[in-house]
Amino acid sequence: MSRRRTPWVLVEVDGSAESHQALVWAFREAARREATVVAVSILDGADGDPLTSVTRVSRRTQEVIRDHLEALVLRAIAETGFCGRARTAVLERSVFDALDAAMHGSDLVMVGAGGKRLLRPVVARPPLRRAVARGA
Repeated sequence: MSRRRTPWVLVEVDGSAESHQALVWAFREAARREATVVAVSILDGADGDPLTSVTRVSRRTQEVIRDHLEALVLRAIAETGFCGRARTAVLERSVFDALDAAMHGSDLVMVGAGGKRLLRPVVARPPLRRAVARGA
């Protein structure tokens, strides 16, 4: 068995036509890469207030958001014929922003009971210069 872990495709779904197209693309890409798709719906605080806790959103509201997200995922699966692994998650805006920042170059440190891990973006290597033989 390979030690390489399977890839993940994280896609934000907000119900717009653009997010549906992104979800369809994610399923096609996941099929190509044998990846797991994680469709994410974001919980925003009242009026975008970052200090408002997710606990202030009722459990019933969270269930409605998850049900809507799962319906959108099923619609995209029907459109693409995807038969791989798919997950759904409802995240607070701050968690999604941390993942998004890591994608755009920030370090992300994950700390848990099992230890610490650092996700640091790969530094792009300069393009290779081919040596041209003198007199060629």
